[in-house]
Amino acid sequence: MFCSPRRLLRVLCVCLGVELACGLSGNMLLAQEATTQKQFLIPETNEGMAGEGPVRRYDWMKQVWQRRRATFDSRQEQDRHAIVFLGDSITQGWGDDFRGSFGDRQVANRGISGDTTRGMLYRLEEDVLSLDPKAVVMLMGTNDLEEHAEPKTVAGNVRLILDELHEHNADMPIVLCLVMPSSETKARPAKKIKTLNSMLTEIAEEADHVHLVDTWTPFANENGDAKVEEFPDLLHPNEAGYAKWKAALEPTLKQLGL
Repeated sequence: MFCSPRRLLRVLCVCLGVELACGLSGNMLLAQEATTQKQFLIPETNEGMAGEGPVRRYDWMKQVWQRRRATFDSRQEQDRHAIVFLGDSITQGWGDDFRGSFGDRQVANRGISGDTTRGMLYRLEEDVLSLDPKAVVMLMGTNDLEEHAEPKTVAGNVRLILDELHEHNADMPIVLCLVMPSSETKARPAKKIKTLNSMLTEIAEEADHVHLVDTWTPFANENGDAKVEEFPDLLHPNEAGYAKWKAALEPTLKQLGL
């Protein structure tokens, strides 16, 4: 059937108009979805934040914080009443499934790479307490030291976290891991780590519900630094390192009936 040039032009215009309208509608939906997605923002300043010491606000940290906490939010029901691991990149690096290390135990990973104890204190309510945990395993403090926080400051934040956990559930066991060795080349000198660990040990001894796990001695070399065969970058454990952490935790978990 013959179609005049004018009619053909009119048909093309109609088709293009529909396509444009659909495109705009799709973009509007995407924009709406983006604006309604829950945002997890690091406070712009330390004003009003509990605790003391550094809070990281690097661009990469903001992205990791948003991505990880959005994941946590999506797993709220799945992770309720779990054994919750609270920490930084060492905890995050174990994976959300902990690579099957804990068998049938219900475990939840609430580690965020780069986080400090003050950042963990800030997100404690939403990321941990809201799950009504069966128990909490804590490993934290190494990033505070890199940001030049004094051990006393870090220990003070840890104490505040322990107090909030105890206030939430006085019967909930808390497993406090000592700061793992690293290296002065990573701005985490052995002397400062040992000082902080001594303070953490004293804190744990004061509270019956806090159970200390030595995650320094099994890893430290003769100089008190991390061993490269377990911490290739002298900060993050490899598979052998995680296996040793699991082995250090296991007696306490069994003792607590976890």
